[in-house]
Amino acid sequence: MTLSRPTQTDPELRRLALSVLQPGFVGTEAPDWVLRAIGDGLSSVVLFSRNIAAPAQVARLCAQLRAENPELIIAIDEEAGDVTRLEGWTGSTRPGNFALGAVDDVELTEAVARDIGRELHAAGVSLDYAPSADVNSNPRNPVIGLRSFGTASDLVARHTAAWIRGLQAAGVAACAKHFPGHGDTAVDSHHGLPSYDATVEEIVATSLPPFRAALAAGVRVVMTGHLLVPAYDRKHPATLSRILIEDLLRKELGFDGLVVTDGIEMGAVADRYGIDGATVGAVAAGADAVCVGGESADEGTVELLSGALVDAVASGELAEERLREAVERVRAFAAWSTAHARRVPVSAIRGDIGFAAARRALRISGLADELLPLRAAPHVVELVPTTNLAIGAETPWGVAAPLRERLPGTTFARLHADQFDGRAGVLAEPALQPAAGRPLVVVVRDAARHEWMSGALAELVHARPDAVVVEMGFPSGETPGAVHILTHGATTASGVAAAEALAGPRR
Repeated sequence: MTLSRPTQTDPELRRLALSVLQPGFVGTEAPDWVLRAIGDGLSSVVLFSRNIAAPAQVARLCAQLRAENPELIIAIDEEAGDVTRLEGWTGSTRPGNFALGAVDDVELTEAVARDIGRELHAAGVSLDYAPSADVNSNPRNPVIGLRSFGTASDLVARHTAAWIRGLQAAGVAACAKHFPGHGDTAVDSHHGLPSYDATVEEIVATSLPPFRAALAAGVRVVMTGHLLVPAYDRKHPATLSRILIEDLLRKELGFDGLVVTDGIEMGAVADRYGIDGATVGAVAAGADAVCVGGESADEGTVELLSGALVDAVASGELAEERLREAVERVRAFAAWSTAHARRVPVSAIRGDIGFAAARRALRISGLADELLPLRAAPHVVELVPTTNLAIGAETPWGVAAPLRERLPGTTFARLHADQFDGRAGVLAEPALQPAAGRPLVVVVRDAARHEWMSGALAELVHARPDAVVVEMGFPSGETPGAVHILTHGATTASGVAAAEALAGPRR
């Protein structure tokens, strides 16, 4: 007897396929197609800044979505720090992981994460794609950087565990990412495929301890990274590697929770396999849920991916048993996260712990006793890099805005790479002339990673040896300027902390 192959019209298989997708969408209300898809089996959605206007609005949106399925997983990518969705339009009022690692107080990290969790829980979010458990051992890493707690494995491990404890104590599930560790890479996986070229021994010693700590802290979700790890698998990126997901994460580390992919539309995998091929390959390799929607947030994408999964089962490329196993893990997590949220009372009360943490993360060197607080309103020059796609283009950063509030008369200029070509005198009009006879503050972000920025900074400090330099990115070890301030982050909270240091007590 010949068994008939399932097709895209098979309602049961389509329901299973929809269950493993975690799509985003556009709008501050749920589109009709999303509500229909939930009715057809969609088990998860992801919120981005484009879905968020105000806390009450997010709560209404989550309630609207859960009216279709009370156990719907509502996820968000809220790391605080540079990667914020709740405060994408204003900048985070909490410092990021690198600032917390600089303070190195696990109780503070746990308290900040609990503060974030309370806000997410009050809004109705059940899963946060955070924290980053990556050890940023490559200072030129273009995509992790300040999203990591630091450069040392033991420090990252203890703060990863503390962050998870704090967030989950507030009723929201955490997610450790980007397995098996994205910190020692030099390519942004939004655009290309990074390669983590360490030995097995180096990976075990450096990158895996934070994930082991995450599992010990009770994390229920792990996100894969889109990176090649040749020591384990020379052919497949981690997201599509059965060796890394099944053999390493599940068997060796003992993780039996939900494995979710990083955004499947990211160039590292989509450019090689297509967004549909990457989806099928990820589920076949052992991923249980596929995050999609950072850039591909529409009904057509969801239909494409669910159809690809159904067709893969029909062709034998994806075992139906594997798809059902993934769905069972999604359902188990949905039931656990729903019950967990119900056990924790809702409290929308927020403290100012984020600002307190940002102040503690400041490091000031040089002639601070002589030059700070500033004696007159300064001219601020902010050198602006191109950031990676994980950081919302709409998210503000800098020192000029909060400093103007404290020192009226402060002026500023924002300069980009295309405005500085190394020619002598190009910085005179926007940067040096307005600062004549008054303090000059130069604000940079990852200066060591951007040749144009380090060049501009050197020229400005040469012209004005008395300049105050504020580095809001990854520290390079150098301290140019008469005063050098490290914020260890570029959030609103970090900008305010730097402005307070520059201006002194409010006048």
